Amino acid sequence: MQQIVLASNNQGKITEFREIFAEFNIEIIPQQQLAVPEIEEPFTTFVENSLHKARHCAKVTGLPALADDSGLCVTILNGAPGIYSARYAGIPKSDINNINKLLADMDSIEKRQAYFYCSLVFVRSVEDPQPIIAEGIFHGEINHHPAGTNGHGYDPIFWLPEYQKTVAELDSISKNKISHRGLALQDLICKFKLFNLI
Repeated sequence: MQQIVLASNNQGKITEFREIFAEFNIEIIPQQQLAVPEIEEPFTTFVENSLHKARHCAKVTGLPALADDSGLCVTILNGAPGIYSARYAGIPKSDINNINKLLADMDSIEKRQAYFYCSLVFVRSVEDPQPIIAEGIFHGEINHHPAGTNGHGYDPIFWLPEYQKTVAELDSISKNKISHRGLALQDLICKFKLFNLI
């Protein structure tokens, strides 16, 4: 296996996945490069949405496909924004608007614990009877204001007490080791080895 289609057009994700898979000589091809149209995420769980996107990419391209569905879950908000993280402030999607809405929603809240969750699903083909499912959970808190310019999404307001920084203040190598997506990818790579895929 030398190529995997990634069911994403998000440049931040594409860069992150390429960096991690480079050491295994696996080329990550973004779906837009193969003219795969984006599809809706109609399900209410991260895993179902990931599987749906991966199967769609595999069907259109005939190649193995990888999809993730991830989001920010704030404890005091009963897990919101959750699966709606990318469009929390509405359509069109906007990282800045999402951040501003979340900060406004939490303006007077003291308990600010949160976590990023990532469900990562790999299929060898559209009819793969055994999709490989990996997950990662990344704990932190919601900062009171944005800080840092690295990363994407909610990274500028996701505070890591042990680092005394937001995720957006970390370099990409450090982030890839500890982030929800990085942890899910580590889980996925372990499973790839179990199935003799790498």
